[in-house]
Amino acid sequence: MAKAAGVSRSTVSYALSGKRPISPEVRDKIDSVIRSLNFTPNAGARALATSQTHVIALLAQFYADEFAPAMMQYILGVTDRARDLGYDTLLVTEPDGVAALRRISNSRMVDGFVLLNVAEHDSRLDVLRKAGQPGALVGLPGDPRGLDVFDLDFEATGALMVDHLHSLGHREIILVSQPEHVVERGGAYVWRLADAARARGDELGIRLHAHHSASSQPEVGSDLANLLETYPDATGLLLNNEAAAAALPSVLSARSLRVPADLSVIGRYSDDFARTFSLPYSSVDSAAAELGRRAVEQLVAHIQGEADAHVVDLTPPKILDRGSTAAPPA
Repeated sequence: MAKAAGVSRSTVSYALSGKRPISPEVRDKIDSVIRSLNFTPNAGARALATSQTHVIALLAQFYADEFAPAMMQYILGVTDRARDLGYDTLLVTEPDGVAALRRISNSRMVDGFVLLNVAEHDSRLDVLRKAGQPGALVGLPGDPRGLDVFDLDFEATGALMVDHLHSLGHREIILVSQPEHVVERGGAYVWRLADAARARGDELGIRLHAHHSASSQPEVGSDLANLLETYPDATGLLLNNEAAAAALPSVLSARSLRVPADLSVIGRYSDDFARTFSLPYSSVDSAAAELGRRAVEQLVAHIQGEADAHVVDLTPPKILDRGSTAAPPA
């Protein structure tokens, strides 16, 4: 390749590794030869030369009760941004995340880690703090020290959802959250949103009926129908459960309820998720793909020596108005 481009081997090496600046003219010449030869850099040789693999590990778990389309939004955000930055992604879904993280770290097969499904007291975090590679989390643990964390501000989200319905005149609302066992396995985002919503409701004089629901059909549809039957005077519905949001249109149709004429609805899920399922409800965007992208960007900055401090970055919530909230029926 060096001969075809009319440059030295070291110049080609610098162009591929980015270790030294190369003039635009020379880089264009090398890029042209790369395209003409359909050249792919040898990952093993590059790893030996740079001590980097240009691979990041994405540790995730697919729970049987988890709504898979929502999880995929986080995964795509990580993998797409990693590819943009020149990194491949090793997806690890082993149930024993501690053993997998330790094994991969010790083998030096990746340059860093992104962790999903982060529990409040996540056993992987002590291993990650001791690893030779940096890591970033999508999800706020109870103790984020020494780690980069990206998440939606779920406490602010709960308060905002209640504030919005209160401003429209609603005084009795239902909150549907993820199943209770999600909280038991460390899903702190569930109680963070619920506790904040309940506290804000108490401040504003709102009756808030907070319940957990299933995360798959047909159970989630039955749960929604039962809640609407149990609280006939409720005029607002808050959803912190993607499966419930996806099931809601058919439940409302069966009961001849109109949104927002009969019931105002606000969900919490990603905008991509809403488009995928054609959901017509106003929502707080969980920014799943965006959180994954930002986690990768911070991780790569650490890998490349461009970041020193760790960050805990909680995204402020914003309601995307799709016309599903209004004043309660008279």
